[in-house]
Amino acid sequence: MKNILFVCEHGAAKSIVASAWFNKLASQNGLSIRSIARGTHPDAELGPKAVEGLREDGLTPLESVPQKILLADVESAIHIVSFCEIPEEFKNKVTTESWADVPAVSDGYEAARDAIVKHINHLVSSL
Repeated sequence: MKNILFVCEHGAAKSIVASAWFNKLASQNGLSIRSIARGTHPDAELGPKAVEGLREDGLTPLESVPQKILLADVESAIHIVSFCEIPEEFKNKVTTESWADVPAVSDGYEAARDAIVKHINHLVSSL
């Protein structure tokens, strides 16, 4: 299966929300692509606002704890979406785009989710 890799600094909020929403929207659009969420410097646990917001949206994060980005994750990806600077060793291995305009989930789940879903709709339509 093809993967989209979402990467944020802590692997606990933006990438988690993006991965859950991408998987839902990709499935609804008949795409056989799934996503995973990773962090460059993962926190010990998922962000409570991200988990609560996803639950209220009827979604569940695939990851139960934040995971550090690994070379294997990058090598299995067809596309990387970053919310932060990705480590140099992972650059230029796969098409990468930055969604730096997404507000922090901790500042408001709905605003972050809406920005992420807008980007995902565009990404899904281009795949």
